[in-house]
Amino acid sequence: MTYRLKLFGVLCLGVSFIFSCTPKEKVHKPTNVLFIIVDDLRPELGCYGHPVVQSPNIDRIAGEGVLFKNAFCNIPVCGASRASFLTGLRPMQNRFLTYMTYAQHDAPGAISLPQYFKDNGYTTVSNGKVFHNEDDHAAAWDINWRPSDLLDYHTAENSGTDMANRGRPYERGNVPDSVYNDAKIAAKSIIDLKALAAADNPFFMAVGFLKPHLPFNAPEKYWQLYDGRVTLPDNNYVPAGAPARSVHNSGELRNYADVPKEVPVSDSLAVTLIQGYYASVSYVDAQIGKVLDELKELGLDKDTHIVLIGDHGYNLLEHTMWCKHCNYRNSLRSTMIWKSPKAKAGSISNAIVEYVDIFPTLADLAGLPKPAQLQGESLMVELVSPSTAPAGFAISRWTNGYTITTPDYAYTEWVNDSLQWQDEMLYDHRSDLEENENIAAGNQTVVDSLSKLLRKNWRLE
Repeated sequence: MTYRLKLFGVLCLGVSFIFSCTPKEKVHKPTNVLFIIVDDLRPELGCYGHPVVQSPNIDRIAGEGVLFKNAFCNIPVCGASRASFLTGLRPMQNRFLTYMTYAQHDAPGAISLPQYFKDNGYTTVSNGKVFHNEDDHAAAWDINWRPSDLLDYHTAENSGTDMANRGRPYERGNVPDSVYNDAKIAAKSIIDLKALAAADNPFFMAVGFLKPHLPFNAPEKYWQLYDGRVTLPDNNYVPAGAPARSVHNSGELRNYADVPKEVPVSDSLAVTLIQGYYASVSYVDAQIGKVLDELKELGLDKDTHIVLIGDHGYNLLEHTMWCKHCNYRNSLRSTMIWKSPKAKAGSISNAIVEYVDIFPTLADLAGLPKPAQLQGESLMVELVSPSTAPAGFAISRWTNGYTITTPDYAYTEWVNDSLQWQDEMLYDHRSDLEENENIAAGNQTVVDSLSKLLRKNWRLE
């Protein structure tokens, strides 16, 4: 969206087989792609100016690339968001709706991002959680692997749990990094990078890390980083004048043991949960660092485009909510950092961009023609010459609520199945970036203008 307002075991056998095949004819000078997707990672990192969170390895990518301060997902739930940015298509009324979304079912005629690179001669690798469902577009990957136990508990207090009977929503494990899944995903990616480096073929590798998704499980040393350093948000209340439908009961968190089903969690549990989230961020940051170190050790870092994102934002008790699943900024705004030989290193872009912009940007970086299906815009100009001031807009949706974010405002409009207006909220980001007071009433001119812009742009097929 940047330019709308500017212009407006088995593994070894698999690797051996893949790399013994004759590469497809290359029609461009190949450059590798490393796409890092971090589950539930909101932009609360050192490089985004957070005073407490320690994320030196993600900060390293930002220091060598372009950090996007105003990147927004198109839908704040993992399955639908991934289906959207991996096809470059917007979520619609009947497309990309829930965490269990299959892109191949909702958009059967669309080419996926990995299939696009595979068709253009790249070896494609998926490690960890990339598509939400492992068998979604499975044929697009030459290698497709993820851990089996996603709850990933390793202490006695959480033993004997499963998806139906979950343990606590956190675990402070006195264990080494290697015990938890994200270290295994990093180790698997390092093995694959060694094999890819030895092969005469460009690669598209997607690495999907699982933390800081619930449960917040991380080794003790990462929890210790935040002992006594966690504070609760000062806006743990429903915004003044906000529609009741704009908030939820944090059902995702309430699936876990020791969390009350209806009433708010205690302050002590809230502090523990936020500390667990921060610890999980630092843990996954360490695993990302291992992959980056191996990329450099193999001499691939100069010839690899890197993009790192969270699949959407996250609430940590802002507006009474945990997790995502809403139209507020904390759930919609997320992390996006690009490092590329073509990017201006150490830069910050203030442009407002969307996740549907990822696919066309990677196509441009690879020097490939863009598929006609794409609904976002390439960020190439932003990578070369980042915007110093906010520009553009982003459109996101959750259920029947549609949000447009501009440099000055966030406007959400709820509609029925016939697209008729039902409710709305408006926040002035110039004076209320935390979105604590809905000012839709009394600002009809602004509401009408944003509603028109929203309706003009989100109904794209």
